[in-house]
Amino acid sequence: MKIALGQMNAVIGDFSGNRKKIVDYAEKAAGQGSDLLITPELSLCGYPPMDLLDYASFSRENIHSLRILQRDLPRGIAVAVGYVSVNNEAGKGLRNCVSVIRDGEVIFSQAKSLLPTYDVFDEARYFEPASTRRVFSFMGRNIGFAICEDIWWETEEAAGTRYPVDPVAELLDAGADMIISPSASPYYNGKLGVRYRLLSRIGSMGDVPVVYVNMVGGNDNLIFDGASMLVSPDGRLCHISPSWEEDLSFIDPDSSVSSSLALPEEGMEAVRRALVLGIRDYVEKCGFSRVHLGLSGGIDSALVATLAVEALGREQVRVFAMPSRYSSEGSLSDARKLADNLGISLETIPIEPMFVSSLDSLTPHFAGRQPDVTEENVQARIRGLLMMAYSNKWGSLLLTTGNKSELATGYCTLYGDMCGGLSVIGDLFKVEVFALCKHINERSIENGGDEIIPQAIISKPPSAELREDQKDEDSLPPYEVLDGILFHYLLKNESADEIARAGFDREQVGQILSLVGKNEYKRRQAPPVLKVSPRAFGTGRRMPIARKIYEA
Repeated sequence: MKIALGQMNAVIGDFSGNRKKIVDYAEKAAGQGSDLLITPELSLCGYPPMDLLDYASFSRENIHSLRILQRDLPRGIAVAVGYVSVNNEAGKGLRNCVSVIRDGEVIFSQAKSLLPTYDVFDEARYFEPASTRRVFSFMGRNIGFAICEDIWWETEEAAGTRYPVDPVAELLDAGADMIISPSASPYYNGKLGVRYRLLSRIGSMGDVPVVYVNMVGGNDNLIFDGASMLVSPDGRLCHISPSWEEDLSFIDPDSSVSSSLALPEEGMEAVRRALVLGIRDYVEKCGFSRVHLGLSGGIDSALVATLAVEALGREQVRVFAMPSRYSSEGSLSDARKLADNLGISLETIPIEPMFVSSLDSLTPHFAGRQPDVTEENVQARIRGLLMMAYSNKWGSLLLTTGNKSELATGYCTLYGDMCGGLSVIGDLFKVEVFALCKHINERSIENGGDEIIPQAIISKPPSAELREDQKDEDSLPPYEVLDGILFHYLLKNESADEIARAGFDREQVGQILSLVGKNEYKRRQAPPVLKVSPRAFGTGRRMPIARKIYEA
């Protein structure tokens, strides 16, 4: 049997566009003699549709589009399509379903059994799980369809989750001799290895080939990396599709399993490509054609500008220097050097006149009060005002430049540097920002170019430059320490005492965790954060704002 893996970039709600991609893939696959084309989970409507599912017109359009596909798909090839189906049994009114269409008929359907509610997922809010799991007999094979989470039964991905059924085990018990998993599995750094180990275990334990077809592209804060796979019955990787791009690959689970491939390396290169794809798709799918940001001469804005230029091209990126009395000449020259390296112009809007005017207006109301963080925030908010005005006038998307360490501790200003429509590096700790900048320079040199991000930007002590001689470490621990504490707290869910036992100062841990708790209100008002870690701020970490800050 020749199977085509249709790794596609679906746009949520674009039924006609998604249908066209499925038909195009089917025609190409049929032309190559394929018997079966697999598309990702919810390929017809895009993933995740979230509360669009509450609109009856949305679910009706799913069924209508499926009927159009029955008519438009080429004859002779079977096509597995992911879509939202109507549940005719008791429970929720909808199901997450895959149907196989051949010669104008729906010849098999299977709904998703396991509905995740952890991290960014909330599928039980909308869907009724499958009540039965059936084997699909096709061309002499007994195929078990396990949709995305159905293969993740009681894995480390779903920590604390215990599902009532194991779909893959049931399919194997029913005689399945091949498992096919249409998926929409979001990326995070290290997830490719997690997925492969899971598929390898299924293949080895069931003595069956496992075919995995993943979504690719960015939808809001989620980035789907593709990397569709074929794993042999003894757990070897026999095929892997390219990451970060649409692809139509062809496999034969009977003959292809004789090959053996190494899993591609992950790390900073994967993070770079994920963020570039996330920027590009967010901008294009939201209807923007250009972006802009403030370029301070610091490492965070330098990284965001570099990623934006790669994602969109230099003509679509504008950067602005907005110096105040505290801006150093070194920072301004570093910003100019980076702009030159990227081939973009750096425009300057001094904020000093607006800062002076603001202080003059506030002086009568601040009588008897010493200057403090208030005056620092005024500068940040003036910059936010200017950048949002440019956004309004030109229809340009403002990119924020704050990192995860700053968002965690509140080292950012509401309605200032937090202004914008997309947080590009809000899921990177500061030490990861440094690592990614170094990787970008090393990659450029390896490819015969020069360093892109000036070394002076990477090597100088981080500073917001909102007061005289300010350094980040005036208010925060060294980033190696801070990010270590945050890693244990945010990604491993450890308490203050557990973190202290890992080697950190107990008092310092308490102070940092208290900052995290007190600044939840800021993060609730932040733009979407591109997710590249197992737990990003936003939908993947939902904490109450009004609560006792007990972590200290």
